[in-house]
Amino acid sequence: MTAAARPAWLNRNVAAMTVTSFLSDTSHEATTAVLPGFLATLGLPPVALGIIEGLSDALASFVKLGSGWIGDRTGRRWRLGVTGYTMTGLMPLLFAIAGSWPLVLGGKLLGWLGKGIRGPVRDAMLAESVAPDARGRAFGFHRAGDTIGAVVGPALGVAVLGSFAATTVEPLAAFRAVFLLALIPGILAAVVFAAFVSDPATGRTPAASFRSAVKSLPKAFRRYLVGVGLFGIGDFAPSLLILAATVLLTPSRGIVAAGAIAGLLYVLRNAVYAVGSYPVGALSDRTGRPVLLLAAGYLLGALVAAGTAFAFAASIDHPAFLALLFVGSGVLSAFQDTLEAVSTAELAGDTARATSFGLLGTVNGVGDLVASAGVGLLWTIASPLAAFGAAAAAMGFGAAIVAGLATHGGAR
Repeated sequence: MTAAARPAWLNRNVAAMTVTSFLSDTSHEATTAVLPGFLATLGLPPVALGIIEGLSDALASFVKLGSGWIGDRTGRRWRLGVTGYTMTGLMPLLFAIAGSWPLVLGGKLLGWLGKGIRGPVRDAMLAESVAPDARGRAFGFHRAGDTIGAVVGPALGVAVLGSFAATTVEPLAAFRAVFLLALIPGILAAVVFAAFVSDPATGRTPAASFRSAVKSLPKAFRRYLVGVGLFGIGDFAPSLLILAATVLLTPSRGIVAAGAIAGLLYVLRNAVYAVGSYPVGALSDRTGRPVLLLAAGYLLGALVAAGTAFAFAASIDHPAFLALLFVGSGVLSAFQDTLEAVSTAELAGDTARATSFGLLGTVNGVGDLVASAGVGLLWTIASPLAAFGAAAAAMGFGAAIVAGLATHGGAR
């Protein structure tokens, strides 16, 4: 697309960050799609996956808080972005050589440490690369490209697993082949970001300390974080939804076929996420009500969790019903990932931009730790019905808080 033919907001930075995220998601989502099956092959219980996901998400989120503030204070946001993408790109290598859960945990922590470093500085640079009234489209376009990678990656992973399914090759070899393949786009992501992205900021933030940077943020933004955090307490990792589908399908299909079907359902989820992200962002620009739209997406998330609990209660293993749950999860992610960023850019204002995105990431990460580890633990010690039912309740409370903020003048 030539400069004259493309929209003004679709500039080099937006395009390059979108390509970078496409490559990075192709890499780490390929690993995400097959990781539950890999852990099951190693003989680990559901709580292990929950702890791995929860700890890594929490690490990423706490690092986001520091990374955002450091990026504002030093002005070195581009360098932090390159470092973060490089670390995430190396994650599949540790998975490929893992023979037990500690190295899997170490690989996930490395990858998500990189994710935490890069996330707030990238989002701050993206917000500043376009006009305020085009942020919904810019973030929606970026999230769409990001999620196309999340479709391509799992599809490649499932294809590799499928190619091994009819052979006599030891099952772990099939999973290791996926991890080695995922290493290629992960490294390319760091290369593209380093070569084509530039920082539009003119300098450092005037904030003298982390505390003063946080105190400078508006009260409406801090109230918004309360609602995001309440929702996050129930917002379990998508890998647990993959595991749920695998467990439901295994009695009738077998572990390998169940894992492959669950991986395809995850591809469907990410396809819906990719298709929905830009329209959601455009709708936000048109209506000027990103927080209210976000509350609607949160409510859908609660319904998905409740539907998963119902599937276990009624022993539903029909792929069509499970597909509805994955579609709902994809729509939720389109609303959540696009509108949380747009709402943050709107409510936080221009001061300490990267710090505000870091705070959002930290709040999400605390919720992710509680949600993923909590759902995995409840699943193990009680039942999946209890686990996903509790998640649905927490997500519903969060949706109500965010909706109240939007309808009482806390946001446009």
